[in-house]
Amino acid sequence: MTSKHVSLTHHDAEFAATLLGELGDAYADAYGVEPGDEKTAAFRRRAEKQFARPGFALVTARAGSRLVGFAFGYTLPAGDTHWWGGVQPEPTVEFLEETGSRTWVLSEIEVRRAWQAKGVGRALHDEVLGARGEERATLATGPDAAAQPVYESWGWQRVGRIPGDEGDYYSAYDLFVLELPVSR
Repeated sequence: MTSKHVSLTHHDAEFAATLLGELGDAYADAYGVEPGDEKTAAFRRRAEKQFARPGFALVTARAGSRLVGFAFGYTLPAGDTHWWGGVQPEPTVEFLEETGSRTWVLSEIEVRRAWQAKGVGRALHDEVLGARGEERATLATGPDAAAQPVYESWGWQRVGRIPGDEGDYYSAYDLFVLELPVSR
């Protein structure tokens, strides 16, 4: 099976909330953990908060009725944002400026293990970002995340590292940026 065997669908925040259970199950499968473990519970807490953020968008990938992957994110608000706080090396003031329509955060992109390396992640990536009107997108990964070379092959550029907050999964995160629009 390849990405040609999946259907991609856009959803708003209200509908995304109704899919939280399915999203959590797919997330757990993508990481090879149990749906009720702490990593999945933390995902669910983050997702619920992000559903309420401006510019939220979700794209799901389904093979028949089975959710095999998803990608979602939101737009950074105008003014000073927590997102860029403490990034090293420190970028220019212009780089850090947020207008409320400049940067979209690709918060999650997850694919069930049986569907990984089959083009589903790339299809989700291009679909969710191809619909955005912002100037750029950003994402954060753990410093040694296996996905980093994949993101770089898709055109993302590492811009620095930020410290994690108390209770975060990683003590630091690498930030990446991609200029938009992305062709689909």
